Amino acid sequence: MRDIIRMVVVLTLICAASGFALAVVHDFTKEPIEYSRLKYVKEPAVKAVLKGYDNDPIKDRISIVIGKDRYGRPVKLIIFPAKKAGKIFAVAFETSGKGYHGDIGVMVGIDVKHNKLTGIAIVSHSETPGLGARIVEKSFTGSFKGKSLAKELTTSDINALSGATFSTKGVLAAVNKARAIFKRYHAQIVR
Repeated sequence: MRDIIRMVVVLTLICAASGFALAVVHDFTKEPIEYSRLKYVKEPAVKAVLKGYDNDPIKDRISIVIGKDRYGRPVKLIIFPAKKAGKIFAVAFETSGKGYHGDIGVMVGIDVKHNKLTGIAIVSHSETPGLGARIVEKSFTGSFKGKSLAKELTTSDINALSGATFSTKGVLAAVNKARAIFKRYHAQIVR
């Protein structure tokens, strides 16, 4: 009986020490891991939609609260500002729209002075190869560049993909969602 109690105590101490060590390692690595994820996953899309900046949009990112999730926790949006001489002239952030096979993640770049798109880049999708997956092609994404955000965009405003209606509409929904977010949170985004 004593051996069992000693074994339980030893295992409890080992588990507690391991849990503490994992918590400490997590705290030390949380920020570098987040930065790496942004640098290697989001930065290529940010660079595709923002040009001519003299800062690091990844390091200068802004986080704003845009609502609450179903559990009451704040939903944050990460804004990547493009600055020239310390002034924000464009921003990029990711939104999503529903495609044929799931959500389509779209990085949207916005010229804050002229209220126009600087471009879009597809960050993630699970669309059908050969059809909906054509949303990543330059002929499609390039048709968004320079479009005004004064009104919602429709399929007649861009080079819509034939045979990929759901994918096209998913990207349009993401861009229009970005338009609405930018309009609603303009003061927080452009500080």
